[in-house]
Amino acid sequence: MTQIENSLNIDNTKVLLTIDSSGVATVTLNNPEKHNAFDDEVITTLTKIFMHLSKRDDVRIMVLTSTGKSFSAGADLGWMKRMASYSYEENLADANALANMLKTLNFMPQTTIAQIQGAAFGGAVGLASCCDIVIASNKASFCLSEVKLGLIPATISPYVVNTMGQKASRRYFQTAERFFADKALSLGLVDEVVELNELPAAVENMISTLLSNSPAAVRQAKQLALDVAFQDIDDALLDVTSERIASIRVSREGQEGLSAFFEKRAPQWQQESSKQGS
Repeated sequence: MTQIENSLNIDNTKVLLTIDSSGVATVTLNNPEKHNAFDDEVITTLTKIFMHLSKRDDVRIMVLTSTGKSFSAGADLGWMKRMASYSYEENLADANALANMLKTLNFMPQTTIAQIQGAAFGGAVGLASCCDIVIASNKASFCLSEVKLGLIPATISPYVVNTMGQKASRRYFQTAERFFADKALSLGLVDEVVELNELPAAVENMISTLLSNSPAAVRQAKQLALDVAFQDIDDALLDVTSERIASIRVSREGQEGLSAFFEKRAPQWQQESSKQGS
């Protein structure tokens, strides 16, 4: 069962939030007439939603999706026109708001999935780069288009470079070339490419895969990847990783998972997930 989340009092029809009984939240960019371009109000709403979901233990997965043909065209033209007349201080505050939204998304404790059906330009590439898993249709396309406007992809750059690598980023930051799902897959921006009509099913299949795993272990596994990345493999890191595995082995879910494996039965969290989905 899926229900619209009302506790946030979201007063912005351009962003929708639903949460189902399995703990899957769906955040939908809902402005197809403008190709789901975002402005300062959408950024504020997304930040509010991401922060709210981050604090909820009952939410296990968040899917970021959109309505219409395009995933998101990036910045809204009206918003960009307003920004052009801003002072440096106003521009800095505006950029900080976007940076905060991206950081909140990137470090959400839940698994985040981007479902990309069409064009993802500018800041939308940043949204995708902040998600753990990106599933795209074969109709999806991507463009870091900022230099065409005399700008740079500054606020999204930490996440895009981390995802695509420095070499690819150096190229596409400068050329503003449009590239498609198969190229995005080879660059690491996208994890899976499917036919457009198979996209919802592919996302549902990924959700089922995730829900079959230990909720606590999934959260800790995500944090582990964030913490270990780019660290020196020294005694301190070895100590930390050893402490983490020892801790989770003696945890409630760790003990349940090991017992279920040796007893050849489904662990408790799978049984609970099955009941919620029925």
